[in-house]
Amino acid sequence: MGDTKIQWHPGFVAAMNLEFEDNRGALIFEKEYNLNTRPLEIDLLVIKKEPGVQMVNEIGKLFRGHNIVEYKSPEDHMDIDAFYKANAYGCLYKAYGESVNERPADDITISIIRDAKPEGLFRYFKEHNIRVENPYAGIYYVLDAVLFQTQIVVGRELSQKEHTWIKALSDRVQKQEMRELLERVHSLKQKLDRELADSVLEVSIGANWKIVEELRGDDSMCKALLEIMEPEINKIVESKVQKSIINAVRSFRDLGADDKRIQEILVKNYELTPEEAIQYL
Repeated sequence: MGDTKIQWHPGFVAAMNLEFEDNRGALIFEKEYNLNTRPLEIDLLVIKKEPGVQMVNEIGKLFRGHNIVEYKSPEDHMDIDAFYKANAYGCLYKAYGESVNERPADDITISIIRDAKPEGLFRYFKEHNIRVENPYAGIYYVLDAVLFQTQIVVGRELSQKEHTWIKALSDRVQKQEMRELLERVHSLKQKLDRELADSVLEVSIGANWKIVEELRGDDSMCKALLEIMEPEINKIVESKVQKSIINAVRSFRDLGADDKRIQEILVKNYELTPEEAIQYL
């Protein structure tokens, strides 16, 4: 399944909603928030409805009124330039208020979330005497060279119990972690929570296919947990089959086959009806 493109960011937005479930009613989540022009986009903007809201989740302890959250997938680099780019988003967000100083600098925070610790960036901090504080496992406050309160969150170092959802956004999930994720999903009662969890699960299953197959063949896995996985597995398999069909159609066309012949091949080799096959032509 390695050639299937993982859509990390929808899973990230869902995971943050679940991470902040204790305060969700007091927050506004604005995904892909535009900074004046389309190319400049914040991954997630979290706004407190009331300034006095005390965040329960450790990731939210730094939060003030306006909170910019940038997500780096396992495929994304995280260096000093990416760090300053996130802070530049903070500057633009502050400057684009409707009136002068509508968004005070001390009411804006920057959070950058990544599965693996960006070792090169932390070396840069050390070499340039930029102080970093580590108040919670996996959470680092950058104290110097920033205009806004800034934290870097390392998913791999977070507590599995406290941060199940963010830790699931990894291509290195362990078998026991996947089992615990499924148990957590199984325990959810609210419809919204289940829908958000499905988004996280789809990403985690797609990025950790080998582990998923091991669990499917594990006799100790209970039926209820296996049933939770099946819809997401089916989505991924269907996506892979569709991609294979599209590539096959392209190849047959390059070889000079006409639509009728391609339709016959698709019906025979992919077990499609003639009506289904024609949709790919």
